[in-house]
Amino acid sequence: MSELSDQSDRCIAIIPARGGSKRIPRKNIKNFAGKPLISYPITEALNSGLFDRIIVSTDDPEIEKIAKAYGAEVPIMRPSTLADDHTGSGEAVNHMMEWLELQGEDYSYYCTLYATAPLLQAKYLQRGLKILKESDDAVSAISVTSMPFPVHRTFEITEENRLKMFWPEHFSTRSQDLPEAYQDAGQFYWVDRQREMGNKDHYGFSQHIIPVVLPRYRVQDIDTPEDWKTAELMYKALQMADDEKQNG
Repeated sequence: MSELSDQSDRCIAIIPARGGSKRIPRKNIKNFAGKPLISYPITEALNSGLFDRIIVSTDDPEIEKIAKAYGAEVPIMRPSTLADDHTGSGEAVNHMMEWLELQGEDYSYYCTLYATAPLLQAKYLQRGLKILKESDDAVSAISVTSMPFPVHRTFEITEENRLKMFWPEHFSTRSQDLPEAYQDAGQFYWVDRQREMGNKDHYGFSQHIIPVVLPRYRVQDIDTPEDWKTAELMYKALQMADDEKQNG
């Protein structure tokens, strides 16, 4: 463990990874650049040196086997009632945290990691815990990235197949005069357990959440086959750049 985590500040990582996936079948363990997708966040969590335990919440025996092979734990299987298309990852994480507490285990901080985050880096996990610890009142620290264009200039396609601006009042506003917008990077979510227990409303993207800003080239949502291909191309390009840097 690193200096960011000690016996008085126990940390746990929980990776929700159910077996069902409609748009990309078996997505969480599908081969991504040579390894199962879920192996990447497990590896970076291990590399961070922050966690007392790295736990995968799954209902699927094959995911369980692969997760364990890469160094994670699966202490219990997730019930089928928490593994359908309508169950959010937060419910699965809460289920695991409640089970751990019943076993007498207490953690000062927990971090939800997404199985679909192959571009995750340990240094951002470390940064997230650091800034959360340094805060006087924040409940969470989450990964975010900047939008590649001003959201105030975006539009929708109507049922009549025409374009309609969401904010037509900004039709003539220069891009440089609009505020920069950020989005959830979908990689990790640190939570201070004690502060969370005293503030159940912190998930509303309020003053209780601190951003951990990631570069856009380190972020790619993976929901569709096109997303998958884009993420693999990004990963391979980053690997090539790292290799060139190391070889001088």
